[in-house]
Amino acid sequence: MTESNRSHSPSLLRRLTAMLYDALLVLALVAVVNGLALGAVVAATDGEQQVLNAHLAQLLTTLSIVLFFSIFWVKSGQTLGMQTWRIKLVDFKGGPPTIGKSILRCLGAFLSAACLGLGYLWCLVDRNHRYWHDYISGTELILLPNREKPEDT
Repeated sequence: MTESNRSHSPSLLRRLTAMLYDALLVLALVAVVNGLALGAVVAATDGEQQVLNAHLAQLLTTLSIVLFFSIFWVKSGQTLGMQTWRIKLVDFKGGPPTIGKSILRCLGAFLSAACLGLGYLWCLVDRNHRYWHDYISGTELILLPNREKPEDT
């Protein structure tokens, strides 16, 4: 992102608010996926096993999160939270992210969070306002202009 485009980078507060919106959706998705998996386990064991294996639950949770974000990013560059807050994910050339870059961004975001959130806070000191996972995946967030309101006719 060039110096003239710095104003097109969303603020940390805007980014975190969009993340909160998406977290609510992801939480519901993870609950449904794990609930369905538990139902399948109970059905397969005729009710003898009523607990989902912890490793399976972690795998399903991770896959749900990665697929949620990757599908939205590849399709439109925006999750529902990002649409609400006019944030879009693009590659460093301004184009749409590929599936590989989207998956890499998700995995990099886990790393950014695992380091006590330092990978996210990095955007406050980075001259391009990027997270660690932006650099890992070759993608970045941009702020879209205000939508034009339709005129009354």
